[in-house]
Amino acid sequence: MLTELIIAAEEGEPVNPLLPAWYDIVYSIIPFALVLLLFWKVVLPRMQRTLDERAAKIEGGIAQAESAQAEAKAALEEYNKLLAEGRAEAAKIREQARVDGGAILAELKEQASAEAARITATAQQQIEAERQAALVSLRAEVGSLALDLASGVIGESLADDKKATALVDRFLADLETSEKAAK
Repeated sequence: MLTELIIAAEEGEPVNPLLPAWYDIVYSIIPFALVLLLFWKVVLPRMQRTLDERAAKIEGGIAQAESAQAEAKAALEEYNKLLAEGRAEAAKIREQARVDGGAILAELKEQASAEAARITATAQQQIEAERQAALVSLRAEVGSLALDLASGVIGESLADDKKATALVDRFLADLETSEKAAK
């Protein structure tokens, strides 16, 4: 290029150092067009295909994320539904247990009352039987004591006399009758 400048300076034409010669421009345009054509036909389609694949992957990932989110939401709703059903069933079981407990308690109270009434009735019967036994024993004892006392007063033995025994029994019966009338 220096020689061209020297030649151009000798010819007298002014040379612009910023503007290259016409053959340099032609030789530069041809490789530029070849590189541009190579990029246009080979590199850009590959890059476009790669970008399309990435976009498809991203869109597929977004779709998968949305479907996973929808599934998670459905699972959460199902879980909440099952949890609510479980809580309702637990409350129902607790209420049934309270009712059953109250029924069992009432039944046990009733059984205890019946047992207490039975024991009281048995005790009353036993007391009455012992009372009757004591009355019979007391009558016999009082009768024999009265006969012994009367024998001592009269001076004769009244122990074998049936009339004396009947007299004592009648006296005790009159005594009981008067005692019952006083109550």
